[in-house]
Amino acid sequence: MACLLAIVAMPAWAAGESASVTPATTSATPSLQLEWDARLRHEGVDDDAFNRNASADTLRLRLGLHAEFGHGWSGLLEGAGVASAGDRYNSGANGQSQYPAVTDPKGSEFNQYWVRWQGSQVAATVGRQRLLVDNQRWIGNSGWRQHEQTFDAVALQWQPWSALTVNYDWLDRVHRVAGDDALNPLARERKLNTHLLNVAWTRGTQQFTGYAYLHDDHDVASASSATYGLRWNGKALRDGNGLGWTVEGARQYEHADNPLHFAHSYWLLEPSWTQSGITAKLGWEHLGGNGLHALQTPLATLHAFNGWNDQFNVTPAGGLDDRYVGVNGNFGRAGLAGKLAWTVVWHDYRADRGGRYGSEWDASLAFPLASGLSGLVKLGNYQADGFGRDSAKVWLQLEWRGQHGLAGAR
Repeated sequence: MACLLAIVAMPAWAAGESASVTPATTSATPSLQLEWDARLRHEGVDDDAFNRNASADTLRLRLGLHAEFGHGWSGLLEGAGVASAGDRYNSGANGQSQYPAVTDPKGSEFNQYWVRWQGSQVAATVGRQRLLVDNQRWIGNSGWRQHEQTFDAVALQWQPWSALTVNYDWLDRVHRVAGDDALNPLARERKLNTHLLNVAWTRGTQQFTGYAYLHDDHDVASASSATYGLRWNGKALRDGNGLGWTVEGARQYEHADNPLHFAHSYWLLEPSWTQSGITAKLGWEHLGGNGLHALQTPLATLHAFNGWNDQFNVTPAGGLDDRYVGVNGNFGRAGLAGKLAWTVVWHDYRADRGGRYGSEWDASLAFPLASGLSGLVKLGNYQADGFGRDSAKVWLQLEWRGQHGLAGAR
């Protein structure tokens, strides 16, 4: 029964939702909703650094009770449980270090529990919550893993007019994807005193964002940093065709009790072109390094950046230049072909100051199967050239999401 209760959860699972950026809800009508997200996944890893291949077959279930109390008040109680068929992989908690890592340990935990008040211009959320900021390069939930990353936090939003949004978040603790049973205590959670300020101004199809992220890690002082940056993204489309772009620049320094001294640059240049439902993009992401230390993004959704093979979740001391080209779209405009979404990406990895790391091909195919049920086939192939070893990964996944109202006003 305790395990079942610990699986009570799933707040709004819609892509891009964050507790700090939810549309205003001021209804006086109470309601209660059951929400769920079940994900069955096989992950296979062939890494030349190991004599054995990893094979992880896991099932994740999130269940949540989402309540609207009326007059802007709402709350969520959410839990998650992960089951595993066998231990032919290193989960970080099972001690199977002879296998490559697949950080999806079995176990159950409360995933989110928060209370929110939402007014016409101001919102506040208190409790353990999911935070997704911009493209999640700096702050995210690492949603690809079976256990997601959540935060004990206070999230405040102020929207004085429709074009301007100010978000401030204070983070007290981060609960990491390795779960509560990770052998390394620092991989379970970290005690923080982190302040996040994000100000976004929207004009038509363009958005300009400025941010200051003061990250104070009380458990690992050398992980503390202060990051200041600007971001500009937009589209210039006609009939769905045309140019898109993202331009971002930031500077990261030591912060709080960090004994190191550094100043690293970050930039992202990503132009794209959409034609007949197909989008092609070029990208150059730079994470500066000096040979002794490099820019880090410890609270990010790391799997979404620098290749799906996860070779660069920690930026090498020499920094990282990731230059990539990607194409994505559907096989058609209507019918089944219009529902099959594909992506192909190639990365070239180099050090900030000379030297190559390697290259990577990534590809995926996503497809709907029934209402709320979707499938995914995904591949990542890393070819080492001075960093790490050759590694290939494959994922086969089924995911079922849904919600059901339990109570409402009569």
